[in-house]
Amino acid sequence: MRIVILGPPGSGKGTQAKIISEMYGIPHINTGDLLREEVAKGTEVGRIAKPYMDQGKLVPDDVITRMLEERLSQEDCKGGFILDGYPRNLHQVDLLDEILKRLGVDLDCVLNILIDDEVVVRRLTTRRICSVCGAIYNLINKPPKKEGVCDICGGRLIQRDDDREEVIRRRLEVYKEQSEPVLERYRKRGLVRDIRGDVGLEALPEEIKRVLAGCK
Repeated sequence: MRIVILGPPGSGKGTQAKIISEMYGIPHINTGDLLREEVAKGTEVGRIAKPYMDQGKLVPDDVITRMLEERLSQEDCKGGFILDGYPRNLHQVDLLDEILKRLGVDLDCVLNILIDDEVVVRRLTTRRICSVCGAIYNLINKPPKKEGVCDICGGRLIQRDDDREEVIRRRLEVYKEQSEPVLERYRKRGLVRDIRGDVGLEALPEEIKRVLAGCK
C-alpha cells in the first residue's frame, strides 16, 4: 500500500505512520526527519534548509524533492510506503505525481488527520527530544523519569526551536494557507480518508484499520 499522511504539525502523523508501517510492513518516510539529518550533518542541503526550519517556514520544493525521489527509489519502497510531511502544496503534488509516474506506481490513499489548533500547541510546546539518541518525550503524557534526562541513554533533553509556541502558531498558519488545498486536489481523485487525531493509543490501530479499509 502506498499512502500519503496529511495533518498539521503535532497532529500525530508520526504515531499513526508508525502503526501503519508495522501493520503493512512498509517504510515510514518522514521528510522532516530526512531534512534534520541533513542539517545535523552540515550538508549543503542542510545549510539551505535550516533557516527555513528554524522560522517554521517550508523548505524549498527542489530541496525536498531531490531527497524524496532518491528515497522512494530504494529497494524497501518497492512494496509500498507511507509518506509523512510531503506533499505540502499543490506544486509538490505535481512533483510527487511525476516521481510516482517515473517509478510506475500510484497512490492508494491520502490519510487526513483532523485536530484542533490548541491541542497541537499544547502537545508541541511540551515535547522534548533527546540530544543524543533522538528519543521523544512529552512533559504531560510521557515525561522522563528524571527531569531533563533521557531514560534510554542519559542524554540531555532539549526543546527544538520549531517546538516553541510562536513558531508553532506560524507553522499552523503556513499549513492552512499552503497545505489544505492539497486535500481538495486529492479529494477530487477520491483518495482522501479522514481520521481523528485525538484517538487514544489503544484504540488507534483498530481506527486506522477501519479508515484504511475503504482505500483501493
